[in-house]
Amino acid sequence: MAKVLAVLSGGYTDEENNYVTGWWAEELFSPVMELEKEGHTVGLATLLGGKPVVDPISLSEDYDPDGEYKKLYESGIADKTTPLVDVKASDYDAIFIVGGHGAMFDLAHSEELHNMINIVYELGGIVSAVCHGPAPLVYTKTREGRPLLEGLDVTGYPNDKEPEEVQGLLPFSLEDELSRIANYSKAEDQDQYAVWANDRILTGRDPHSSELFGRELAKALTRRELEQEEKYFD
Repeated sequence: MAKVLAVLSGGYTDEENNYVTGWWAEELFSPVMELEKEGHTVGLATLLGGKPVVDPISLSEDYDPDGEYKKLYESGIADKTTPLVDVKASDYDAIFIVGGHGAMFDLAHSEELHNMINIVYELGGIVSAVCHGPAPLVYTKTREGRPLLEGLDVTGYPNDKEPEEVQGLLPFSLEDELSRIANYSKAEDQDQYAVWANDRILTGRDPHSSELFGRELAKALTRRELEQEEKYFD
């Protein structure tokens, strides 16, 4: 079936403010489970490779009451990631940017990641991101120099949900930056929210939307695989 590359933040530490962040557990594991249910495979990558820093809050009882994601994390399945420089983008049918505040620090302005996103997109693959994961999509430009998300329908973590303790610590507002170039919406009346900008760009709003986001991505990839098989046999 399809091959998906999940890109995670390597982590970010602000010692002066005693602030540590990275990737968000639910936003990796929940979509991966949906993708694997459909038979797709997921590889993990970070800018530098190695074991990325998980946001410790995402493993707390408040956000992982059953300990499901903590158990998966402690199993070590997210301990090894490939450096982006060693990843061949054309090998993948989709790229998936995992959320967590860390993405705003090390992934958002990575030209290496922007280039990889462009390659996947130009080859007809799916570009997707959940929660704070759209941060690098904001700054990805097409070969013609236009924002990849320009004028498209997108979502991402909203300003009014950002916790007080990170106020003044984040490098930018994701909602503001998305709204600057795209049609941002947060669908407050929906418990889970994911939106297709077109048939190749998918964004999810928040951690609670991770399952829906993963299901949408998985089904789209399965559909594409079946369509390709039909063309082959025709």
